[in-house]
Amino acid sequence: MKTAFEPGEVWWGGASAGRYPIKETDTYTENLIDCSTSAGNQAMPFFVSSHGRYVWSDTPFTVTAQNGVLSFEGGEPRLVRAGDSLKDAYLAAQKAHFPCNGRKLPEVFFQRPQLNTWMEFTYYVTQESVLDFARSWLDNGFEPGVFIIDEGWERLHGIWEFDAARFPDPKAMVRQLHEWGFTVMLWVVPYVCPVGPEFVRSLRPLVGTDPEMARHLYLRSQSGETALFAWWNGYAALLDMTDEYNRKFLSDQLERLMREYGVDGFKFDGGSVNAYSPSRLVNGPLNRQISAQELNMAWNEFGAKYALHEFKDTWGLGGKNMIQRLRDKKHEWDTDGLASIVPGAINAGLMGFPFICPDMVGGGEWKYRFMPGFSVDEELFVRMAQCSALFPMMQFSWAPWKALKPENLRLCLEAARLHEKMYPEIMKAVNASMLTGEPVIRALEYECPRRGLETVIDEFMVGSDILVAPVVKQGAVSRRVAFPDSKWLSPDGTVYDGLTSTVISAPLDTLLWFRRYR
Repeated sequence: MKTAFEPGEVWWGGASAGRYPIKETDTYTENLIDCSTSAGNQAMPFFVSSHGRYVWSDTPFTVTAQNGVLSFEGGEPRLVRAGDSLKDAYLAAQKAHFPCNGRKLPEVFFQRPQLNTWMEFTYYVTQESVLDFARSWLDNGFEPGVFIIDEGWERLHGIWEFDAARFPDPKAMVRQLHEWGFTVMLWVVPYVCPVGPEFVRSLRPLVGTDPEMARHLYLRSQSGETALFAWWNGYAALLDMTDEYNRKFLSDQLERLMREYGVDGFKFDGGSVNAYSPSRLVNGPLNRQISAQELNMAWNEFGAKYALHEFKDTWGLGGKNMIQRLRDKKHEWDTDGLASIVPGAINAGLMGFPFICPDMVGGGEWKYRFMPGFSVDEELFVRMAQCSALFPMMQFSWAPWKALKPENLRLCLEAARLHEKMYPEIMKAVNASMLTGEPVIRALEYECPRRGLETVIDEFMVGSDILVAPVVKQGAVSRRVAFPDSKWLSPDGTVYDGLTSTVISAPLDTLLWFRRYR
């Protein structure tokens, strides 16, 4: 199927990790069949236009933009004229294809910034470092919120047990974090290292256990052996969350962690469409026909049953009211760094994923931090904190008191406190989206259609009443702000007219944001 761009029309959708919106002059390709171009994150077989049109398919496709034409290959794409605006098209498509389930999400995610161990410790996290990290967070003036113990806590992937050498008393650790006011989540993946006595026992159940469990556990190759997949830590068996025995097997492990150690919830990583790709199989094709999309959806649906959860690789579950995070960003200004955060969040919202957390402040793509000659760009770090401050959620992972000079640490603390101060207004937009499924982070075009704002991707709205214009260019101490219709009130009391464009001073200590002035 092909459709030509209408004059001035732009399109959003497909995958949040892409570069959006797509304009008539752009050359662009997105493979939603294996998600090889977007490499995970939120994805939907759905594109929506600023002129009130949308394309939907019940199965994945590849889309290409070239010479002013969008071309869809594979799937069952259908073009629908739903109205005249981006909002018209989104609401019509949502109602028809991914209606909001109205699920209430825990307010703890939105109230205060989150803390994650990954960038500070990567694989080498310990009980001592966790407690020191949390205590230092509080000592530097930050408030307790969700605390995520990321990869590295397990003895072995797929054991779901704390490494006793590094975590001698995890129950006491979690108890202390709770006493300090934190909510504790653990990183988990569907990957299981296919070595050791625990793996062998999972395939050969003990007397008195369910023999069906062993026959169903893990995806299997045509030879009946456990299928092995390549992933970022080597090779692993993969749990098949479409199967009730696999779901029960993992449920038992996670509920034990909650029961024995007091863990509150889980960060569900991995399990992306790309992870289940046949190209990652190393010992022959699977023994049954099942798509990577089905496997990813089952992983997400399993994890979403826990009230406290997080995902960043989600296919086709728009409207399900789940906590989502943008994929790991590089410590850079352009390409896949700061400049990609706002358009990625807007695009996620326009696919039915409104509850979005930007990546960890400073970027979560850890490899770049350990390259020879790397040094923290403190200006970038501060601007990322400011950009995140009025998102539904924000998350720190590098210790800003170690990475930054005192004056820049103060600016990150101010960004965190702005999030806390604005929590009632952020939560108002979040609560509305829980019921309606509309985006929390919105393109200006969504609220002010067909007035020349369709390509503004470095500003965003929180609901319909807050406008945010973060600085995303290196060295900038001012920026041009485009205002939607209405009037807009700055925190300093200045009122700006709608449908104007004004250059406003924004030194490093300033995030530009405005309330609708009624």
